[in-house]
Amino acid sequence: MDTTTIVLLLAAIVTVSIVIIVLSQMRERARIERVRKITAQEDAYKRANRLLTEIPGQYLTADLKLLLIKRIEEACTELAGLKSNLPVKEWQKSAAELKTQIVEKRDTTTPVKIDSAEKSNYVKELLQNLFKMIEGMHKSGRIDSATAKKNLKYVLFLVHKTHADLHVFQARDYVRQNEIRKAIHAYHLASTEMGKSRDNPLAMKAVKSFRTRIQELEAMSAEGKESPQGESKLDREWDTFLHDDEWKKKADYDD
Repeated sequence: MDTTTIVLLLAAIVTVSIVIIVLSQMRERARIERVRKITAQEDAYKRANRLLTEIPGQYLTADLKLLLIKRIEEACTELAGLKSNLPVKEWQKSAAELKTQIVEKRDTTTPVKIDSAEKSNYVKELLQNLFKMIEGMHKSGRIDSATAKKNLKYVLFLVHKTHADLHVFQARDYVRQNEIRKAIHAYHLASTEMGKSRDNPLAMKAVKSFRTRIQELEAMSAEGKESPQGESKLDREWDTFLHDDEWKKKADYDD
């Protein structure tokens, strides 16, 4: 075997080795990228599902629920395309069933009382994550500007509502203990929170109700009366505040 042949053989071996190494690296990069995409979409599914199940039922409108389901469906479609080993079909089936219930107005709503600072802060965190998710869907072109604006404005309103919920709970407790001045202060704080959503008719209705309740308590305090037993009109209205159909018809979150 002459020198030229040996050189060519060695060159061929080196070339084949390089090709094998490059192909191996490409396959590894493709595997890593696939794992990254699966992890990202799994996280997206879990975030949307967590918001859908953990945000208090009275806070989620049909529009917000459908947005969350849309994000779940998108994540599932991506995961199906990536041929992941996750139970994607089960997730898709569950999302489709819930979507049908929402559209047909058959989904159930379980109200959650905001009766501690910890619970208020936790719900606020969930709502902030929902806000970021809607922003992300808008930036990526998944929803249009009008839909994003409408729902982002409503989520901000819900953040204020969360804080007001806690103040109202505290005010009720103070009234039961006949600590009227503290109750008045708590209602003032609730009114201030709802006043931050001045463009929302529901919020303005709440502010008006709080002012009326404060006047009632101030009159009671001036006359030296003890707080009456049972719930006030404001208490009853506040418990169904987000389900007030008459006021919801007047609300226009697109403005």
